[in-house]
Amino acid sequence: MTPEGLTYAAAGVSIAKGEAVVERLRRAVASTGATGFGAFAGLHPLDEHRLLAASTDSIGTKPIVARARGALRNCGADMAAHCINDVITCGADPLILLDYVAASRIEPEQVAELVEGAAEVCRAAGVALVGGETAEMPGVYREGELDFAATCVGVVERERVIDGSRVERGDTVIGFRSAGVHANGFTLVRSVLEVEDYDGADLLAPTRLYLDDVRRVRDRARALAHVTQGGIAGNLSRLLPGGVRAEIDWDAWERPPVFAWLAEHVEEEELRRVFNLGIGFCAVVPAPADGDLVIGRIV
Repeated sequence: MTPEGLTYAAAGVSIAKGEAVVERLRRAVASTGATGFGAFAGLHPLDEHRLLAASTDSIGTKPIVARARGALRNCGADMAAHCINDVITCGADPLILLDYVAASRIEPEQVAELVEGAAEVCRAAGVALVGGETAEMPGVYREGELDFAATCVGVVERERVIDGSRVERGDTVIGFRSAGVHANGFTLVRSVLEVEDYDGADLLAPTRLYLDDVRRVRDRARALAHVTQGGIAGNLSRLLPGGVRAEIDWDAWERPPVFAWLAEHVEEEELRRVFNLGIGFCAVVPAPADGDLVIGRIV
């Protein structure tokens, strides 16, 4: 079947507009003394030897699909894993998580499912879910819809920070497989669902937690990227120094079935820009080791 050319922008989300806003915000953020703006996690000195690493994000529109299919708990797991995955990209160990649930009208059972899903991931990561906020805001949120956001804070030794600055031509890009779509791109997914249904488990599978994978490679990693909105190449580019880029071998791994379904309606270039396509996390290393899934190189 020829793809119908559905796009993220046509569905209502403009990646380019988001990037433009980030550039405007950069000046305001820099004026506060912050550094490393635009990375997956922000860093701030804790003392002479350690830095705090923090990241915050929202679950987006995945709950619209998940709630109707009885999978709201997965969205709670998504949120915790997403924020933890962002924090560990700089080599940090995650410590605590806070969450935020907002809706036009709070349904206690739905909040419980979200928080229980997040707590399950936190237990696996050794992260304390220390608190949060629940807000009812009629007029701001649509009736029946909700938003779930979280912030993760970790700590990293100064000499162990991984920021991409040491990446050089000839390095290898290795990938860690995703469980499916994870939590990004669901505005476009919902547009495709209006055309054709899909009931595979990889549509709503929760975001994989990559903490163990990162701990295995971070002593040799020169860059670590969490593959979210922007796809594999887009997220790697956030970390690479000037003069180099990642060249991805898009045939190096088998994609989960959900992406074959999406490919029937979305052009390949758009798929690569929006989705993880089966690789949820990447590391740039000097050379591959036994068992590494090599997906590209630095040129």
